Amino acid sequence: MSWRDEVLDTVASEFSDAGDVAQLTRISVRLLLAAVLGFLLGFEREQQGKAAGVRTHMLVAIGSALFVLIPQQTGIVPADMSRVIQGLVAGVGFLCAGTILKQGKDESHVQGLTTAAGLWMTAAIGMACGLGREVTAVFSALLALAVLSLVPRLVGLIERVVKPSADASAPRVIVPPESRQDGDR
Repeated sequence: MSWRDEVLDTVASEFSDAGDVAQLTRISVRLLLAAVLGFLLGFEREQQGKAAGVRTHMLVAIGSALFVLIPQQTGIVPADMSRVIQGLVAGVGFLCAGTILKQGKDESHVQGLTTAAGLWMTAAIGMACGLGREVTAVFSALLALAVLSLVPRLVGLIERVVKPSADASAPRVIVPPESRQDGDR
């Protein structure tokens, strides 16, 4: 065997972790789904002007999927996967802590908690993708998007309805938009 053939055989064996089309497809689907779901969560955060945006969320999701996918491929005992997940959650926790800022001495003014929680959730979604729990990952991502985009609107609506009027003794009347007259607008 020539040195050229030996080099080619060595290179081919280095790429043998996805030995068949089914395995390569499985890896691709899991990592790409993690990337897409991370993109969606990151896009929402970026639209809100937050520091951790599309790239950060995508990398957290892909990295989390990869951290659980590799041990699966190498034949880790399922019980030992809990240690991998534990380390991943702790590591992402440190990353999330970096997004939380406290301004001044005011203990009540803290920024970045939602972004940190979003990154943590993105890691969990990435893990679900890597473990082959695609339906769980998609449902969780949709639920997270609902929390990030719909809950603030719902809270704002509730605050407008229950907010006390300037004159606390006067009863508050809420007029539905369809029954308002021109002077009410």
